[in-house]
Amino acid sequence: MRLTPHTPAQPLLEIRGLNLDFGTPRGRIHALRNVSLDVPAGQVVGIVGESGSGKSTLAYTVMGLLAENADVTAGSVLFEGKDLLKLPFSARRSLLGDRLSMIFQDPMTALNPVRTIESQMIDIQHHEPGSRVAKRTHALEMLHRVGIPDPQSRISAYPHQFSGGMRQRVCIAMALLVKPALLVADEPTTALDATLEVQIIHLLKELQKQIGCSILFVSHHLGAVAELCDRVAVMYAGEMVEQGGVRNIFHNPAHPYTRALLECDPGRVKKRTRTLPTIPGEVPSLLGSKVGCIFRKRCPQAFDRCSYDNPIEHRLGVDQVARCHLLDKERLASA
Repeated sequence: MRLTPHTPAQPLLEIRGLNLDFGTPRGRIHALRNVSLDVPAGQVVGIVGESGSGKSTLAYTVMGLLAENADVTAGSVLFEGKDLLKLPFSARRSLLGDRLSMIFQDPMTALNPVRTIESQMIDIQHHEPGSRVAKRTHALEMLHRVGIPDPQSRISAYPHQFSGGMRQRVCIAMALLVKPALLVADEPTTALDATLEVQIIHLLKELQKQIGCSILFVSHHLGAVAELCDRVAVMYAGEMVEQGGVRNIFHNPAHPYTRALLECDPGRVKKRTRTLPTIPGEVPSLLGSKVGCIFRKRCPQAFDRCSYDNPIEHRLGVDQVARCHLLDKERLASA
């Protein structure tokens, strides 16, 4: 009997060599540079990094919600095998709220303040067949699943009549109402207090398993990423510096920036202190072309090569990759 070789399934989302600029009066800001990322079907992939690292820009590029001054200069964004960047506007728009859905960062501004929750939840099901009554029933079921008390009466309320945590639950309900293949969550817990944040993370985890969708989860909270995600991608100043399984990244970080991020996590501080650890220096300007390692001016292990040679991707084990000259140095030393 002849055995057919096993070929791994194609990722649901494949981002390859993505470059994106913003045109400004001061010049072109290179917000994303040679970014590549896979989101496998049924998995949660987290994107972490400091503010200004390009996390939200990447998420908005996937959704096609960029400002007019944004310009994708290279690369592709393949979703279910189709390049979203090359799809006609009508075809891409038809995916939104159907196969692609998004939870925005601020629940206070994500909902229309002059329309009831009911009307907004029914409208978002415009791709679905069925009567208005059936769609209202579906909306009530989803509000119940996300923990809204007494959804039968609350569905007729306006957004201002809900707390911030309840509004974010409504946003999650709306995003998952259409059973998307990919849910993009852009820092969905940032505007919430710590207790609500834990509840929302557990809710997302439970609903993701029930619906079976993939999630691209943007966050600066490492604890939330460790709790929710299967894989992690670390971004710095518009570049992807390290990727891998969540356990590998948190227990065996290979890039100096990843290690520095983890050391700054308040959850890892064991002793009582008034001063939390920080990464010295500032995120560099993204104006103009960049040569060498983008992290070198803040890296305690930088050496001469870092100033003139762009680091390439090094594979570590089965599914972890990082861009750092130190890995090349270690490989040569062990050869």
